[in-house]
Amino acid sequence: MHLNIGRVLTQRVARLLAVRVKQTPSVGAAALNMSTLLVNRPQYSWLTELGLSEDNDGVYNGSWGGQGQVVTSYCPANNEPIARVRQATMAEYEETVQKAQDAWKVWADVPAPKRGEVVRQIGDALRGKIKALGSLVSLEMGKIYVEGVGEVQEYVDVCDYAVGLSRMIGGPILPSERPGHALIEQWNPVGLVGIITAFNFPVAVYGWNNAIALICGNVCLWKGAPTTPLTSVAVTRIVAEVLERNHLPGAICSMTCGGADIGIHLNLFSFVGLLSFTGSTQVGKQVAMMVQERFGRQLLELGGNNAIIVFEDADLNLVVPSAVFASVGTAGQRCTTTRRLMLHESVHDDVVERIAKAYKQIRIGDPWDPSTLYGPLHTKQAVQQYLAAIEQAKQQGGTLVCGGKIMDRPGNYVEPTIITGLPHDAPIVHTETFVPILYVLKFKTEDEAFAWNNEVKQGLSSSIFTKDMGRVFRWLGPKGSDCGIVNVNIPTSGAEIGGAFGGEKHTGGGRESGSDSWKQYMRRSTCTINYSKDLPLAQGIKFE
Repeated sequence: MHLNIGRVLTQRVARLLAVRVKQTPSVGAAALNMSTLLVNRPQYSWLTELGLSEDNDGVYNGSWGGQGQVVTSYCPANNEPIARVRQATMAEYEETVQKAQDAWKVWADVPAPKRGEVVRQIGDALRGKIKALGSLVSLEMGKIYVEGVGEVQEYVDVCDYAVGLSRMIGGPILPSERPGHALIEQWNPVGLVGIITAFNFPVAVYGWNNAIALICGNVCLWKGAPTTPLTSVAVTRIVAEVLERNHLPGAICSMTCGGADIGIHLNLFSFVGLLSFTGSTQVGKQVAMMVQERFGRQLLELGGNNAIIVFEDADLNLVVPSAVFASVGTAGQRCTTTRRLMLHESVHDDVVERIAKAYKQIRIGDPWDPSTLYGPLHTKQAVQQYLAAIEQAKQQGGTLVCGGKIMDRPGNYVEPTIITGLPHDAPIVHTETFVPILYVLKFKTEDEAFAWNNEVKQGLSSSIFTKDMGRVFRWLGPKGSDCGIVNVNIPTSGAEIGGAFGGEKHTGGGRESGSDSWKQYMRRSTCTINYSKDLPLAQGIKFE
């Protein structure tokens, strides 16, 4: 890489990735008394089932370590400290990379079905800890308990999927135009897969990448979000136990907790065969530039400004719960969250009234309470982004139907919000704000609605509600939605693992999980084998 370009990109990404994680200078000098940590309170004793304590190692490469900065993880529901994690130093990161590369030499020789057997065991190990791990996701990320458990279930499901895939991946035997020749495709692993995940799905996104990458013959180096380090540690402990039980190098599934410096090094260096990044479009753009500068391979899962379109013939009994779930689930912090609700003018007022009524009945509370449907935002920064977006929406002509305020309770709670009256192309409508704000737009024609769906920069998820089969196939066709996920009569969120997950345009173009996403984790060779005694050339060329 040209030094000046590399320096500029490094500085940009460092600024963008900087997260305000509260830090303590050292374990011995911790400002927090041990008794104040949630991990030491009796009601959170289940954290010990996951191997967590007051101070936790944030590096795994076959052995546990961590000599870097000490960070404290906080619970979004009350902003109380949970426990501490020692992050990786740059020397530990470099050691982990070397151990991962050494582990690949072992793992690549293991037959794919046997790799699948190890992944099956990882899935079973996750099943055994699903309630505790789901509770940790709820505690550290802030999503409600059932969503936390469901996220772990996604990892389990993709492990099951990968087990079957381990006996099916491969290329075709193609017809050769030359007699006595065989033409085949050979697929091989890319080697080391770097995985950078976001706070909102601290288990599932790693699972999508990890399970598929493993059966393809790759090793993984994971850097989770700086604000969910305990989840990264707990998941890695579960996976590490499986690898150790099978007498395999633990560095096959390495982990380094850290900040922007670790992420930048994963982007920059050629030994990373694939860099999978999940996060904002802003950071993803810088990541893409850094990886492309070295002609590396990238898998980007970035933002989404997703729309539900409701036509005049829609079943409103499906529309209302779908729109509510997709807009307030995970407190609006899913990449597939519905942010724009487009309503045909004939049903606009009725649907707004119904959804506003449903919003007022949403059970808000502690995310680990089984009856809660809506929890806190992940950080205090997100609360400020919520307030700023509402103010911008008002300035641009929006009308507040419900919500719009910070809730008077501990933690990062805000009211789920509905705003009407904005133009379809208002700047705030075209801005993905990772908070529970739903912009309701009124349209007249199908062409108008389809055009509005496609006019935003992102292209992740989209959905229409209609009974018109002609419209359905126009929506699915070349002049319909330009998104990677195109739904009919279901919400924009809640994708299944069997399909390829990802989007177009500023969403990044990557695909994870099901279908043929496994191809992104492998390199393809076209191989011609001559088993005859002659040397015919392709296209009938004579060279004598």
